[in-house]
Amino acid sequence: MPILQTWRNYSREKFRADGKAALNVSLLDIPQGIAYAAIAELPIVFGIACSAAASIIAPLVAGSRHTILGPTNATAFMLFGFFAVEPLLATRETQLVPLLVLMVGIFCLIGSILRVADLLQYISRSVLVGYVSGAAVLIMTNQLKHLLGVAYEVDALRPRTFIGLVDALIRALPEAVWPPLLIGVCTFLAFFLMRKWKPRWPNLAIVLILSSAVFGTLAHQKSGPFSGVARFRTFSPADLLPSFPDLTRSGIFEDISALLGVALAIAFLACLENTLMAKTIASRSGDRADVNQDMFAVGVANVASAIAGGMPASGSLLRSSLNFNSGARTRMSSIYSGVLVLSTALLIAWLPRYGISLIDYVPKAVLAALVIGIALALINRHNIRVCARSTPDDAAVLVTTFIATLIAPLHVAIFIGVAVSITLFLRKASRPHLVEYEFSDAGELRQMGEKRQRPNPAISIVHVEGDLFFGAAELFRTQIQRTAADESLKIIILRLKNARHLDATSVLALEDLVKFMRANDRHVLVSGATRDVYRVLKNSGVLVTIQDGANRKTGESNIFLNRPSNPNLSTRDALKRAQQLLGGEKADIRIFYDPAKK
Repeated sequence: MPILQTWRNYSREKFRADGKAALNVSLLDIPQGIAYAAIAELPIVFGIACSAAASIIAPLVAGSRHTILGPTNATAFMLFGFFAVEPLLATRETQLVPLLVLMVGIFCLIGSILRVADLLQYISRSVLVGYVSGAAVLIMTNQLKHLLGVAYEVDALRPRTFIGLVDALIRALPEAVWPPLLIGVCTFLAFFLMRKWKPRWPNLAIVLILSSAVFGTLAHQKSGPFSGVARFRTFSPADLLPSFPDLTRSGIFEDISALLGVALAIAFLACLENTLMAKTIASRSGDRADVNQDMFAVGVANVASAIAGGMPASGSLLRSSLNFNSGARTRMSSIYSGVLVLSTALLIAWLPRYGISLIDYVPKAVLAALVIGIALALINRHNIRVCARSTPDDAAVLVTTFIATLIAPLHVAIFIGVAVSITLFLRKASRPHLVEYEFSDAGELRQMGEKRQRPNPAISIVHVEGDLFFGAAELFRTQIQRTAADESLKIIILRLKNARHLDATSVLALEDLVKFMRANDRHVLVSGATRDVYRVLKNSGVLVTIQDGANRKTGESNIFLNRPSNPNLSTRDALKRAQQLLGGEKADIRIFYDPAKK
């Protein structure tokens, strides 16, 4: 188990760093757990139980040391979307969710054993960007019923799609009241201003507490127009007792059959989210992402969440980034965070015995406003711009997936996006591979011969040949993980003379590579770039990142275009630039390649 290695080398210094990070994460984890349960239209204990169980159990077997697992926006709304279109099952939602989460966990465990996670690199990033953007629109629209005070009227119409939800809201407008709208507007403005003023503070928790203290007190005391404001209901210690889903009751196989499709969709989405999140964090920390081990951790976390009575668990990029930025050193920070969440949940559950019911002071309009604030952050304009501008295929996948989330059930929409992505992939697919090159004594490029030990500093020339779209983007990550461990390596020259079909996924991978190298005082140069490659880099905006540090006024550049008359001139110019960056030192040249691609 990965945790055993952590325990062997644990120290007081690591404990202090992990404890500080855990406190920061738990201050975000608790209100997010409540918010995501609200998105799924579940009792809030489901979100808190998932946050605690996943944070404690997943790090025991996870491959990434900074990953924080728990409920997420995308999986929560997929859960809501499924029961919205299945009214008969919705009447037993709280009974069926533990079984559904258990099935999600089993699918992920089987997938990790079969090493299915290796295939996720062939899913275009545009699918997830389109799905999350569409889900964000749906989340915000669905929360309007709480801000307008017409949740009962809207739910009675049982809208199944985005159009149906908008229609239900319009029909319910005559019944709208102003107190929850006032509460929501004040809460949203407070959340927005706090994020601008103190972005590093736990703003979600602060605004939730302050708004609940003010408006929740008015509603609890039935003060004037706030007397009818809807509030959440607290939970008891019994709700936190572990309980394995009953698999012996009558009708269990009918329920499994009904939940099979959505369980597979949530498992797929959770693993895709977790894989992308783990790779993003790994590109910043220098660790190597073990995607199959992380998929196994997602499976274990969901089994634990099912027993704890929680909702589906996935990797949270926001909480994991906060964990990393807070200085977490080991996976123990996630465990500490889970213990803090569990302790808080037990405190909330026991306080009503002494006449203090904290959750009863939380108006649904407060949480609806905060959920809208969170959902707005899901619409990543940078990623949308890259996906929309890189290639027409990326734009088609992005738009198709986005529209599918609005007109189809979410557990179907995600597979519509995947199907379109794979179809376009097969249309232009080829087998990208690496050709190994070295410079001969005469200074000419030739296929690489036997490698030998070289002095420092070193330059690595990586020659990429073939179609370089999302299926080949892992090439960049493989190279950087292999070369980052060598402190003598100062510069990577990516030779893209024969690279074709760059898209958003490979462009974002290149951007991650450049930023990681720069963070460690290293450099990435591009040589032999064709006009098509240059156009994609320019349209996506990543060209600016590559050229950062080059004085364009004096003719300096970090990208060198291919010259058909002499293909080696661009690499020669890149080497000159490399020696300039190295301060004129004589540079040794080494060629790395991915033997798996031979």
